[in-house]
Amino acid sequence: MKKIFKILGISVLALVLFVGIYLLLAFSLSRISVAREDMINNDITIYILTNGVHTDLVLPVRNECIDWSKSVHFDNTLANDTLAQFIAFGWGDKGFYLETPTWADLKFSTAFKAAFALSTSAIHATFYKQMHERKSCVKINISKEQYLRLIAFVQKSFDTNENGEFIHIVTNANYSKNDAFYEAKGHYNLFYTCNTWANNGLKSCGQKACLWTPFDTGIFYQYK
Repeated sequence: MKKIFKILGISVLALVLFVGIYLLLAFSLSRISVAREDMINNDITIYILTNGVHTDLVLPVRNECIDWSKSVHFDNTLANDTLAQFIAFGWGDKGFYLETPTWADLKFSTAFKAAFALSTSAIHATFYKQMHERKSCVKINISKEQYLRLIAFVQKSFDTNENGEFIHIVTNANYSKNDAFYEAKGHYNLFYTCNTWANNGLKSCGQKACLWTPFDTGIFYQYK
């Protein structure tokens, strides 16, 4: 019995130590800034948007660089609102997205699979008619060349069918009438979260970002 309690004690101590080191690294590395590139022209507006936990990259639905509605179709949403001007992209664990509409619905199995890269990922796309700057929504102006790099980053995150088309996930788990889910590449885990993905997206187009962060607070700390 003593041996069992000793093993349990060591296991609990190891877990507490791991969580402590993880949080310390998350805080420290998220405060180290990756500098923004210097560009002459910054005429394309994008946004970063958080719901308090998860960061989305918000891009124009269409401009001279790309028309996202040709691959992320309006009619995959319930509203089918073709007047939307912006589209928000978020990458994350498929189980979290489709099986956890609120924190009260979170299952241990879902969290465990997500933490240790045991499930697949998805992209959540949401259309907006307009964006409003506020504490949870930051406006960023970038150049055309930078935007093309960001486009490539987002496109490479989608899984595609044999025709190269984004794979729409048909589900009733939509968050609103203006969103849809798509199959994505990669696996969510403790060290590559939805916010890590968004942070890497900012890095891809030369914008201010964290060295590394698993949390949205790290990203928005850089844009105070």
